[in-house]
Amino acid sequence: MAVAHARIGTARYRTVIRTGAELKHELIADEPERLGGADAGPAPFDLLISALGACTAITLTMYAEKKGWPMEGLEVRLEYLGGETPPRIERVLVPTGALDEAQRARLADVAERTPVTLAIKNGVPIHTQLG
Repeated sequence: MAVAHARIGTARYRTVIRTGAELKHELIADEPERLGGADAGPAPFDLLISALGACTAITLTMYAEKKGWPMEGLEVRLEYLGGETPPRIERVLVPTGALDEAQRARLADVAERTPVTLAIKNGVPIHTQLG
């Protein structure tokens, strides 16, 4: 289970997010200056693709470790193209290490089924209420 609390105050668009076990991690989200923010932190879609990147990197690293593959590192490059019809996310995987083509192809295949990938692709219902 994941938990997060977001709070906005008087600083225009600056939002403090607390998340993790016992809400011990703090992040700042904001809008860029061109949208009226102070650019004090990543914008909401930056956070969304960051979560996807982290999940992809962690899941593929766990998979390579389990298989005993010689993956030394992995870079996940992401871009949210919201102005496209339909909007889409471009993801590029750049593994390092002596992986053969079959292993590299398998990593790309596994990336399509990471937990955050599936949540985004399948859509997660959101129930909103006032507290």
